[in-house]
Amino acid sequence: MHSHTPAQQMKDLIPMIEPHRRARTRRWWVGGLLKGAVGLIFIFLALFPLAWMIIAGFKAKTEVLETPFQFFPEVWHWENYVRILSDSAFLRTLGWTLSGAVLFTALSLTVNSMAAYAFARLEFPFKKTLWVTVITTMFIPGMTILLTSFIVVTKLHMLDTLAVLVIPGAASAASIFFIRQFYLNIPRSLEEAAELDGCGAGRIFMRLFLPLSKAPFVVMGITAFLSYWNSYVWPIMVMATPEKFVLQQYLATFRSERTSELGILMAGSAMAAAPVIIMFLVFQKQIIGNIKMAGLK
Repeated sequence: MHSHTPAQQMKDLIPMIEPHRRARTRRWWVGGLLKGAVGLIFIFLALFPLAWMIIAGFKAKTEVLETPFQFFPEVWHWENYVRILSDSAFLRTLGWTLSGAVLFTALSLTVNSMAAYAFARLEFPFKKTLWVTVITTMFIPGMTILLTSFIVVTKLHMLDTLAVLVIPGAASAASIFFIRQFYLNIPRSLEEAAELDGCGAGRIFMRLFLPLSKAPFVVMGITAFLSYWNSYVWPIMVMATPEKFVLQQYLATFRSERTSELGILMAGSAMAAAPVIIMFLVFQKQIIGNIKMAGLK
């Protein structure tokens, strides 16, 4: 009987394993290239409108919509950005919108985190019924309650004020749900230790839960800020004074009144998008981290 040493057996197996290894390597490269190609297509589709808007801000007013399409201008008109940044009405609207967005974000985080803490940790009558009611509102389209909301703020004499932009919509079922899920994962032992030190529910929330809420607050804060910054339908229903218009209203009015100055309009739109882009670049690590965390739960 012919016998082989282990080394000889491995040597005999190598010709059999090598084709499979090469095929697996080839499939890995093909799969990687396909994923890279799909990723590049999505990146192109996502960034092309933004890039075109910024570049169009450097074009002459006759070049923005000219045919055949040209991505880059023949002559770069920097004066479009200079004119929009020296426009006192644009700067006033930018400051008004920014202040409203900050107030809305702060109010949204305060209201939603307190509600989330109550649903996650406190016991009170009809808690389950109220929680089901809150969750149900997530499935009601916002457009269906616009008229009802308008009637309510009219009766409360809130029209044409900053309050009508900030208060309605600050409470969000999705935000309450998101933060509540985070609070449910905080160990009970920490809360019990605080109770032994004599802390009540309010102090536990302020001294224990709020300091631990940085991660969900970043995501929910950015979501609330973007919601206010990009709002258009609600402001045109409740705001009438041009000096109190939000940015989207200002740009819409600019487009209707100065249709020929498309280069300046594109420059203004690019400047309006700048704070959002800067915010994403600053907090991208926290945003991606929280998305991963949410996906793992």
